[in-house]
Amino acid sequence: MAEVVIAIGSNLGDKLNYIRQSAEFLEHLSTTFIRKSSIWESEPVGPAKFPFYNSVAVISTDQPAAELLELLKTFEQQLGREANPIKWGPRIVDLDIISYNSLVIQTDSLIIPHPEYQQRLFVLLPLRELFPSWSDLSSGKGIEQIIEEAPEIMIRKTDLTW
Repeated sequence: MAEVVIAIGSNLGDKLNYIRQSAEFLEHLSTTFIRKSSIWESEPVGPAKFPFYNSVAVISTDQPAAELLELLKTFEQQLGREANPIKWGPRIVDLDIISYNSLVIQTDSLIIPHPEYQQRLFVLLPLRELFPSWSDLSSGKGIEQIIEEAPEIMIRKTDLTW
């Protein structure tokens, strides 16, 4: 059984509904109750124009990492996400595997830990809620140091629930 951290983001349409639908989907994938961070609102990074809702969920699954990634991408497309969107562009929903157990994986289609998560406060702040003692597998840096070194963006915790 693998413990998997998944970042969730949305900045188009009914963002809260897409986050909630993502939670329902992840609950079906997980063999245990999923853990969810708060929902955070952040300014977009890159060419997107509208603010994002972001969160992090932790699931337990027996799906291999590559198969899990395929399931996540299929779900994104079922909600209406384009197959090849603009990098850092607007999106209905985005589900990224941040970590998969304590594994470091590097293939053509999958890199774990996620290669950009340390630069994303919209992943790091929700991640810290669930894992206050988080350490990066590659660098060994703790969550507080990673957050201090991440580029600043406008971000705030919301009162929204999912």
